Amino acid sequence: MTYDLQNTVTVITGSARGIGFAIAEAFGAQGAHVAVIDLRREDVDKAVQALTDLGFSASGYVASVTDPEAVETALAAIAEKYGNIDCLVNNAGVTRDNLVLRMKEEDWDLVLDINLKGAFICTQKVFKHMMKARRGSIINIASVIGIMGNAGQANYAASKGGLIAFTKSCAREFASRGVRVNAIAPGFIETEMTATLPEDVIAGYAKAIPLQKMGTPADVAKTCLFLASQASEYITGQTIAVDGGLTMH
Repeated sequence: MTYDLQNTVTVITGSARGIGFAIAEAFGAQGAHVAVIDLRREDVDKAVQALTDLGFSASGYVASVTDPEAVETALAAIAEKYGNIDCLVNNAGVTRDNLVLRMKEEDWDLVLDINLKGAFICTQKVFKHMMKARRGSIINIASVIGIMGNAGQANYAASKGGLIAFTKSCAREFASRGVRVNAIAPGFIETEMTATLPEDVIAGYAKAIPLQKMGTPADVAKTCLFLASQASEYITGQTIAVDGGLTMH
């Protein structure tokens, strides 16, 4: 399916690789100008080169989502280059798994800072641009773990559950300015990380999923396209689980 995103501007955090890069590819293929934000210049340049080699419009910016000044500087540069910012995808995230009794406080803080506070900082800064235009779509990449929890991932679950609640509050605050805010909760997605898992472990995951298979980064990216486009213009404050039915009620 195609969406009318020609010449729109989408900012994607943590998009030098993985799901973030798949989202960048999908938006580029729909004619959007893509702004890649990530931590390392080498990774950002490589991602931008890959996108431009595909014939897409892309630019790269180095910033930590936990650094308000760096985020503001990057967004200002993007707005100056393209004239506006139509969509923000808060994708940057990390895990530091452990049982609660063994979890280090610094691992709790790191995951909450990047996954939740980072989304807050980027959302706050980008809304200043979107509110002037009285339009925009903000998409938060949450997780099914934020819905159902998971042993050994209390910090990650708290960050993603918080992100879902944050999404609803922002949707209420921003609606009067024409800015929509939604979340996507991916389930078990095939990534570089899952590719290293034994086949029997992957098969075990698949058995728990009604559709009997793991998802792909493209599945998440396609949902982002929908939420960024006018096809979803009457949708805000929602969390869409891209999980093969794993969390259905």
